[in-house]
Amino acid sequence: MKQVKPISSAVPARRLLAVAAAVLLAGCAVSPAYETPTAAAPQTFKEAAGWQPAAPADTLERGPWWTLFGDAQLNQLAEGIDISNQNVAAAIASYEQARALVREQRASLFPTVNLTGSGSRSGGGGEQQTNNNFKAAIGASWEPDVWGKLRAGVTGADASAAASAADLAAARLSAQGELATNYFSLRQSDAQIALLNATIDGYKRVLEITGNRFNSGIAAKSDLLQAQTQLANAQIDLSSQTRARAQLEHAIAILLGRAPSDFSLAVAPWTLTVPEVPLGVPSTLLQRRPDIAAAERRVAVANEQIGIARSAYYPSLNLTGSYGSGASKVGDLFNASSSLWSLGVSAAQTLFNAGATTASVDAAKAGHEAAVARYRQTVLSAFGAVEDQLSATRALAEQLALRQQASSAADQVEQQMLNRYNAGQVGYTDVVTAQVTALSARRSLVQAQADRQTTAVALIQSLGGGWHAPQAQ
Repeated sequence: MKQVKPISSAVPARRLLAVAAAVLLAGCAVSPAYETPTAAAPQTFKEAAGWQPAAPADTLERGPWWTLFGDAQLNQLAEGIDISNQNVAAAIASYEQARALVREQRASLFPTVNLTGSGSRSGGGGEQQTNNNFKAAIGASWEPDVWGKLRAGVTGADASAAASAADLAAARLSAQGELATNYFSLRQSDAQIALLNATIDGYKRVLEITGNRFNSGIAAKSDLLQAQTQLANAQIDLSSQTRARAQLEHAIAILLGRAPSDFSLAVAPWTLTVPEVPLGVPSTLLQRRPDIAAAERRVAVANEQIGIARSAYYPSLNLTGSYGSGASKVGDLFNASSSLWSLGVSAAQTLFNAGATTASVDAAKAGHEAAVARYRQTVLSAFGAVEDQLSATRALAEQLALRQQASSAADQVEQQMLNRYNAGQVGYTDVVTAQVTALSARRSLVQAQADRQTTAVALIQSLGGGWHAPQAQ
């Protein structure tokens, strides 16, 4: 009789491991190779010769750019943005959430190990024997990343976290810029209020002189009425300007995360410093715009979504294993005779889903194209914003000198008209016209000074931050 050789129980296990190893070695990535999308970028800025653009590098340190304006009060306020601004706080929380999702995605690359235990007692009526059943086992399951689906998820989560970091930088820069703009507008209001107070004092003196001339029968009543109208209009302007200042103060309080009722800014001298942007700096600063970086990182996220969708074309694999024991007594659970073990591999493949997988891949590709388009639009908008602010900076510098000349000339005309009116050489209408022109010229000069500062803030924002960081130097 021919002897039959026993089959070793180790053979299936070895074969199972060999098959798993072969499958892992055959793994491939399903995501397309990522390439940073191109965007139409000019070689130079139209509004400033010698300025060169560059590619995004938003991780560069920008430094406390607001210190370029030389205002101690602004420096103190800006330092509170990171601490108290609620939009920045929300962006920080979103970034931390994105980082946690990266860790969660990375965890899927490793096996899941769990420990289970159970105990039960059963029996029946009469003399039936009572049965005890105790079990304890440690098991593990693992989905090998054969087709790169899990790696695509990790890469996409990394890109999404980087986009959240750029969003945080954008939120911080936006809050800082809004604070600086509101602060300079408030100082402008202080200057306008001081100007209107001085004007009202002058109008009161003129009204007194006109009243004396009317009472003496030298001036007509219309002169007195015109003087009263001038004074009332100036007082109305003062009231409006006071209200505007209060609203700006409230806005600054909210930016700093404080209730408007608990915050106030005293009137202080207005520092009129406007930083000069050195030529050539935009070649290193435009690349810092966080919105461009965020848009580019979201293109990377969309690219990985294509790989995740493609992985549905391939079978999913799962490896499982467990070791444990079962016994009727707790003390027998750890005896070798009661031990149990198992190894397993499973595979699943969708054979028909009416084109759902293809539709998912097409949707992911369309999402990628949309992300590329949004990135290119962001880049174009960035260049447009820089051009706008460069043009405004140049124009306002030219206008300021003209506003100063106009204000000085209008002041002289106003004084001459008052002197001639007192001498009876001109009518009061000529005085009113000169006063209106002089006040308008003074207020326009103050507005021009504020516009230069707020435009400088907008230019810094459009460049992605200041230019006196160590890297820029």
